[in-house]
Amino acid sequence: MLSTEKIMDLFEKCRNFNAAREVEAMGLYPYFRQTSSMPDTEVIAEGKEVIMIGSNNYLGLTSHPRVLEAIHDAVNKYGSGCTGSRFLNGTLDIHVKLEEELADFMRREAALVFSTGFQSNLGTIATLISKDDTVIGDRANHASIVDGCRLTFGEFKKYKHNDMADLERALQKSNNTKGKLIVTDGVFSMEGDIADLPKITNLAASYGARLMVDDAHSIGVLGKNGRGTAEHFGLEDKTDIVMGTFSKSFASIGGFIAADENIIHYIKHHSRALIFSAAPPPAAVAAVRTTLKILISEPERRTRLWEIASRMHTEFKDMGFDIGPTQTPIVPIIIGDDMKTFAFWKDLTEAGLFTNPIISPAVPPGQALIRTSYTATHTDDQLDRVLEVFYKVGKKFGII
Repeated sequence: MLSTEKIMDLFEKCRNFNAAREVEAMGLYPYFRQTSSMPDTEVIAEGKEVIMIGSNNYLGLTSHPRVLEAIHDAVNKYGSGCTGSRFLNGTLDIHVKLEEELADFMRREAALVFSTGFQSNLGTIATLISKDDTVIGDRANHASIVDGCRLTFGEFKKYKHNDMADLERALQKSNNTKGKLIVTDGVFSMEGDIADLPKITNLAASYGARLMVDDAHSIGVLGKNGRGTAEHFGLEDKTDIVMGTFSKSFASIGGFIAADENIIHYIKHHSRALIFSAAPPPAAVAAVRTTLKILISEPERRTRLWEIASRMHTEFKDMGFDIGPTQTPIVPIIIGDDMKTFAFWKDLTEAGLFTNPIISPAVPPGQALIRTSYTATHTDDQLDRVLEVFYKVGKKFGII
């Protein structure tokens, strides 16, 4: 017999969720915007041509003729999809070739390709951490890392963002007999700063922990050869697992991890995110294989990207904007208040810029920001326009 107490309807929280509708009613809703053109330095967004400084197309390869040709060739040969998981019927020869090429590029024994970057973190962390293990992560880590940690049966500890004293505190409180994994972003996707990998590797060695670095925003960007954070610091031999995504420098979709062969072999046979997900489609794989070749053969793209990043850091700071601790082509413009950030974003949009407003929980409360990010193919004229608009809007809102 049912209790006489009122039963909570599961969907009541859905009916009571009004925050987004309130922002929509104010004309300030910034999410799920529709674009109707190829991702490039300029796009058509909701019928208007705008300068794109809100994507992660760091090397500008989404419209490269070789990439587009490779996609067409793959579709013609392999069709539109794999119709199954890598574990069963979905592994194509080009999946295996891509893994071999990634392992060679990353100077690792082996690599494993997942259908998305999110699944790469989710499937790796949740598989490796069992009930007697501990995973320790930076508080600013990407949501895919956080969710991977939450899915484990082991202990999950966090440390303050890039705070090595707090990381050591977390390590000291871990059971020394347990397996331990430190997981960190290489480049933090909102702040644009770089993990303190030299100190992290030292602490990992001191406390017997293994280390996994999410290089989603680092591969193709950091390091002499674009291999990411560990190469940037000369610590590739001190980093156990590197994760990367294909939706940024590789101009596609998917993700991968690179590590020792026995680690990859174990994850291949235990990761639910891999075994029970459909394989990446042929077009996506072909795009990645081609962008990898371009990444290696055209280092001038990375050089240009860093020239742009350096310029934007300097010019924004000289205007008086707070760009936080960024060290990369991700350049946040910190506004503070959520609604002021939405209003600032709207003026930027109306002036012809595509940017992304970021509020809590993606950043700490009171640290709302406009996330800008740059592409190797942005022209100087486009950057001049970006700076001109930001200066006018910054003055209007009293930010500068």
